[in-house]
Amino acid sequence: MARRFHPRSTPKENLHIFYRSIPWKLMVILPIMIVLAVPTFIYGAHAGSGVLSSVTNMFYTLSNISNAPTPTPLPAFPTVLPRVGSIEHTIGEGDNCDAVLTYKMNMFGASEVFSDTNPTTVQQLSKDVGLDCHSLQPGMKMRLSPQYPLVALGGVLLKIDAATAREVLPTPLIKVQSKEDYAPDCSKGCLLSVRITPEVKVRLMVHTTLALHPGAWIWTQARLARKEISGFSQYPYADPNASLNGMTLQACDFQANDTHDDDSAACSDLDPNTIDVDGGSWLFGVTGSSALDHWNYKFHAPPGTQILVWLQDKGGHLSYHGGDPIYRYDPATRLYVKL
Repeated sequence: MARRFHPRSTPKENLHIFYRSIPWKLMVILPIMIVLAVPTFIYGAHAGSGVLSSVTNMFYTLSNISNAPTPTPLPAFPTVLPRVGSIEHTIGEGDNCDAVLTYKMNMFGASEVFSDTNPTTVQQLSKDVGLDCHSLQPGMKMRLSPQYPLVALGGVLLKIDAATAREVLPTPLIKVQSKEDYAPDCSKGCLLSVRITPEVKVRLMVHTTLALHPGAWIWTQARLARKEISGFSQYPYADPNASLNGMTLQACDFQANDTHDDDSAACSDLDPNTIDVDGGSWLFGVTGSSALDHWNYKFHAPPGTQILVWLQDKGGHLSYHGGDPIYRYDPATRLYVKL
């Protein structure tokens, strides 16, 4: 039987057959789908990468455990500063300067600080109180200043210097990885520059084992610089006309940020002072969250009130006890009056 011969189709015929096998509806829909699908894919890919990146960052943030503490916001600066000043006392029957200083100012060592054996001291006291201590009469009014007064301050640490010009702060023998990690050794003393208002800076002499860095918030009590009187090295009063700006003070009861240095100098360790003899100390301060409120003394006055208060000493710790003397500054009389 003879074989049948089927001629092969040409490529052109095959292409024609393929086109005829595709439904005409698909031929219409397919270009439309391509036109819509390509932009949609591009937009979706871009949006998806953003979502994926955000989700990745979220999980990275949640899983990232850092040892660095979250910085505590610094308190606001007080609107007013502590003010050095005096109280007024009316002379009673039988009063003398030593007796008044003892019962009115709790200055139990007054007769030793102001002694007739050193006439310069008594003459200076007469000048300070505004009366001749040897000629007092009932009804006279005298001005009384607090002896070796302290001041309560808070502010931001700007700079740390050696305590003396000749002293060099020790540097580590090992390579320091970060400048921020290095803290000078202030156990033997440092001189700190501290801003207590936007315009006012003080210098604090401090002995502390705390790691100090510029930018830390400092809380401290400190002894005010005393007025210099020739021949009277133990003169006990601060100069009411001296500015706090640029003043150098001896620090005690020292704290940096939230850490109190329990090994820092007690205020009774400052020299000279009569805290141990008097059983306490006078303190100038200003009420408010960035000032006296930090010490939680149990008295009440509107924020921004300039205060003079007597603090009792118990084992090197100063505290206020209800009924102890407390005064507020009166701008009208330029004196401290009872709160």
